[in-house]
Amino acid sequence: MKLKPLLDKVVLKKVEATEVTKAGIILPGSAQEKPEVSVIVAVGPGGLVDGKEVVMTLSEGDKVITGKYSGTEVKLDGEEYTIVSQSDILAVVVD
Repeated sequence: MKLKPLLDKVVLKKVEATEVTKAGIILPGSAQEKPEVSVIVAVGPGGLVDGKEVVMTLSEGDKVITGKYSGTEVKLDGEEYTIVSQSDILAVVVD
């Protein structure tokens, strides 16, 4: 199954946290930070939201940063996703 977001919604998949530090120290699961970087897997079409026209500026494959507790988490076919509004995305990660 695939998720198809509506209006200004974006579906994100979190990037796994690093288990080894730059110094080579292996971190146990409890010491790892919750990842804030996600990859966009689907983008809604935009449109009229609360009486204002929303144009989508993001695209699939973009790496983005969101707030730690923003969005709605869903599980589909064993995979975890977060659905947020485009306005909940704080920045795009540029490599």
